[in-house]
Amino acid sequence: MACILVIDDNAINLDLMLYLLRSFGHEVEGRSDGLAGLDAAHGGAFELILADVLMPGIDGYELARRLKGDPVCARVPLVAVTALAMANDHQRIAEAGFDGYITKPIDPRSLAADIERFLSGRAE
Repeated sequence: MACILVIDDNAINLDLMLYLLRSFGHEVEGRSDGLAGLDAAHGGAFELILADVLMPGIDGYELARRLKGDPVCARVPLVAVTALAMANDHQRIAEAGFDGYITKPIDPRSLAADIERFLSGRAE
């Protein structure tokens, strides 16, 4: 399975994502803010990064810009995990550098398929 980094400032959401991804057989690491996530991404060999968009400090948009501006991290699929559902939100997510998004609240039944889609390069 894959090595995945999850970044979310909400402890409940972070714990849920880590639990679900581990139950699917993935190796996962979690970080509770954008700066810690950025440091982890630079120091790890992740195959996928899932990041909340609305975080204090370095938000998901800035995180995406920094990761996609780094030649090593830019190749790793970056997925927004967000409750933002308006069309202009999706455009802003894409413009920041995210490769796609998963909507909150997380649906455990579809999460495995979503993760596989991003890992296999079939993201929308």
